[in-house]
Amino acid sequence: MKALILVGGFGTRLRPLTLSVPKPLVDFANKPMILHQIEALKAAGVTEVVLAINYQPEVMLSFLKDFEARLGIKIVCSQEREPMGTAGPLALAREMLDDGSGDPFFVLNSDVISEYPLTQMIEFHKAHGGEASIMVTKVDEPSKYGVVVMDEETGEVQRFVEKPQMFVGNKINAGIYLLNPSTLSRIELRPTSIEKEVFPKIAAEKKLFAMVLPGFWMDIGQPRDYITGLRLYLDSQRRRCPEMLATGPHVVGNVVVDETAQIGEGCLIGPDVAIGQGCIIESGVRLSRCTVMRGVRIKKHACVSGSIIGWHSTIGQWARVENMTVLGEDVHVSDEIYSNGGVVLPHKEIKTSILKPEIVM
Repeated sequence: MKALILVGGFGTRLRPLTLSVPKPLVDFANKPMILHQIEALKAAGVTEVVLAINYQPEVMLSFLKDFEARLGIKIVCSQEREPMGTAGPLALAREMLDDGSGDPFFVLNSDVISEYPLTQMIEFHKAHGGEASIMVTKVDEPSKYGVVVMDEETGEVQRFVEKPQMFVGNKINAGIYLLNPSTLSRIELRPTSIEKEVFPKIAAEKKLFAMVLPGFWMDIGQPRDYITGLRLYLDSQRRRCPEMLATGPHVVGNVVVDETAQIGEGCLIGPDVAIGQGCIIESGVRLSRCTVMRGVRIKKHACVSGSIIGWHSTIGQWARVENMTVLGEDVHVSDEIYSNGGVVLPHKEIKTSILKPEIVM
């Protein structure tokens, strides 16, 4: 079985982290975002993953070669010379995806994090016998999204309504699809949208079906949603495999800590914290609702909340970092500094407090 992951472009919403690596390689819960998806695809029986990418394909591929061997799955790139939208990349990779077997293939958006019930989706797809299946998720405010109007009994998709002003339903496209190869013949080789141009036509022929996603869902393509996604992911880990979470007198709530990280005395860590490889957390540190990436050092009595600390950065003693501060790679915050929502580009030293949200170049 095959799958295509829509990797896309520059990851501008997650800058400054994406100034160091392509967005799918940004760590989420201590492993690159895209690895969560590749592992789920492998578990569902996928043997080959195609990455549709138009930015730094060589960086992605050289990084993923390690995982290719480790996971026993083939990973190849389909490079776009220009942005091709969400359907164009399928036309570009047509020969990679359609091997003549007639088997359906998965398509995933690389920003999406969920429990990936892909095996259930395969069963759902076989059962309805249509041409395409899409995963949908329930949301509280459907007016912010494109809503999928569907038959609740059969799952048949009736129509799509973009940002409805009146209530028509509360299910939105979750960015996970299972398509028959025949769908490829509907797509022209040009920049085009699968949601706006391809799916409505399949729905009009009564061949498009939607499965409601069990469990959580989040698009983690921007910092606030990334932090929310971490909370939902760790909550899901608590239910599904609690042994993956850290325990101890210094831990409160759901926390994941790499085994190579060092944590000093008198720390209070959690809830909703990820601490990466080789991190050093000195004594008396307070961490909550944050990600601390590989190689970070947080000095004594510092406090970090609601923030993302990029690779190999340092937080000084008694510093306070909060309110969706995002530090790029190799940023050094001096002792006793306060950051209120600062977004700091890589390789900077912060010697004066950031009192209101701003970008530090």
